[in-house]
Amino acid sequence: MTTLISAADVVRSTFNFTVDKLRLEGPDGFKTPYYGLFKSDDNSCLNAVTAKYSPHTTDDVVVLVEAAQAAFDDGVNVQCHWRNGHYVVVEPTREHRKAVYGTADNIFPRMIVSAGYDDRPFRASLGMFRDACLNLARLKQVSGTSVSIRHTQSLRPRLNELIDVFSGLKEGWKSVTETVAEMENRQVSLVAFLDAVYPLANDATPRSVTIHKNRTEAIVKRVMSECYRTGRTFGGDFMVSRWMAYNAVQGYVQHVQRAGKGGDRMSRMDQTLMALEDVAVDRAEALAIAA
Repeated sequence: MTTLISAADVVRSTFNFTVDKLRLEGPDGFKTPYYGLFKSDDNSCLNAVTAKYSPHTTDDVVVLVEAAQAAFDDGVNVQCHWRNGHYVVVEPTREHRKAVYGTADNIFPRMIVSAGYDDRPFRASLGMFRDACLNLARLKQVSGTSVSIRHTQSLRPRLNELIDVFSGLKEGWKSVTETVAEMENRQVSLVAFLDAVYPLANDATPRSVTIHKNRTEAIVKRVMSECYRTGRTFGGDFMVSRWMAYNAVQGYVQHVQRAGKGGDRMSRMDQTLMALEDVAVDRAEALAIAA
């Protein structure tokens, strides 16, 4: 008999620890007004907070995932990650696929749930996975694709409200696909695009010039490879769609720049999370969408 593991079970089994609020003491046991947030499995300290702060639980994260699943009204897969907080990527079924170019360049919706211990609200965002380059990205300039969720002592009583929140995010998928289609239909000089994303100062040092040149060449090679894989042409004048130019930067940041070397190498999910907040990716998006 095959046992199906629910998304909630995956979250619970991955985050099988608690985050406990314990009072911090000064020298000689002096009582302080501050509390530390300690992860139960390794006793690592995540943050220092005041007495009013109420740390969220794994069940709160489960509620968010259940709300996302209900919004899509189908089975979902989840990818869980810990980075001083809970991060969950919710993947609906492939019927939500949107073709961008031919059959080899498609995007799929992803719900990205972020629940940190930094005294900030939870965030739920509608992202997109691109199969042509394995990019997980989020178009921040498309309205209705991100929302803050205030954390209360328990999210379980708010499940119906949260389902409505995630249903609203799901409706943003139409705007995302329309924006991507417009980016794909507009051409841009790749070299000029990269110069705008990574501006070089007039008084740049020889080292800065070399870094700029090497980065441009590396990104151009990525575009050439993606053009080949997706059946696009790549002319000698370096004209490509704005969609390709944007993904060239996003993919470079996610898969190359954030990878690190040797002992500093990040996990793939850490690379993805860092790329989601990268200023160069934000500039690339703004340029690709601009009129």
